[in-house]
Amino acid sequence: MEMRSGRPQLFWLLLLCDACAHVCGCNETRMLERLPRCGKTFAERMRDVAVWKWCDLSQFIVFYESFTNCTEEETIVVGCYWPNPLAQGFITGVHRQFFSNCTVNRAHWEDPPDEVLIPLIAVPVLLTVAMAGLVVWRSKRADQLL
Repeated sequence: MEMRSGRPQLFWLLLLCDACAHVCGCNETRMLERLPRCGKTFAERMRDVAVWKWCDLSQFIVFYESFTNCTEEETIVVGCYWPNPLAQGFITGVHRQFFSNCTVNRAHWEDPPDEVLIPLIAVPVLLTVAMAGLVVWRSKRADQLL
């Protein structure tokens, strides 16, 4: 029974602290003290991922989502908006620590040469015109054949 009676008190305490944080404004010092907890947890989880997989987001997306949620919660608890420049600076530091060797290897797309592009455009257009003409011609001839 004591456990249940403590929960409403905890609820009111959290509600009061949240209201105080919004009234008192953003406590940047407290935020900067709390954010490293998120980074530490993320670093511990990233130890389970092989270093060569750090650039593959699918390998650690759950850890990263937890890290993002943690930074958001810790920032809001101290009455700050999220994202804000200080929180972004912290997140950028974590990115530098773990993802500095990840390069963006995006394919550079170019149009094919005109010798390839013109037939790829012209053939479907001409086939469409030819098929439409054939349908019109056949619909006019159908009256004569019956």
